[in-house]
Amino acid sequence: MPITVAIVEDDRHYSNALKKILEADPEMNCVAQFFDGKSALADLKRYEPNVVLMDIRLPNMYGYDIVYNLATEMENTQFIMCTSFDDDENIFKSLKAGATGYLVKGDSMDKIIASIKEVYNGGAPMSFSVAKRVLQYFREERKVFELDSLTNTEKEILDMLAQGLLYKEIADKKTVSIDTVKKHIGHIYRKLHVSNKIEAINLLRGKN
Repeated sequence: MPITVAIVEDDRHYSNALKKILEADPEMNCVAQFFDGKSALADLKRYEPNVVLMDIRLPNMYGYDIVYNLATEMENTQFIMCTSFDDDENIFKSLKAGATGYLVKGDSMDKIIASIKEVYNGGAPMSFSVAKRVLQYFREERKVFELDSLTNTEKEILDMLAQGLLYKEIADKKTVSIDTVKKHIGHIYRKLHVSNKIEAINLLRGKN
């Protein structure tokens, strides 16, 4: 059984180019083309495609809104965004809406064909630039989570370390013993999953 694919793309030249390469692959079958958002929203379900290639900027509707409205109803369909836009807002709106993949139109047709097969087999294909943005986003989320796990005292001590203060100077400012400062710093390292002062300071400053 070939993989059934629907194309939602308002650029007819690009849509027809996609259809042509799909039809040239014996494992693919293009079952529908839509050139605007409303018709896709109304009629996609009746074709029950395995995969939908979805543009974002469509006449009268955004592609990720279509995905949001149809993803739960079309449980056996995977949506791959195929767009010119690789900014954070469009990427994360699409993924949150239910898209499984995200490709940039500069990708080769071979990459698009491979991505359709990948998503059909349970993968989550993304253009290299998009994957980098997603990875960076989760790295930033990790930093925020780990820094938020510190107590106020630990945050103060980490900030003093970043200012270049010595353990004794920190102890004097906090009116505690040097051993107490060392214990706090040990807790900071464990919570931030770092092994030394430089790594902790870099994490504070957003360099990791």
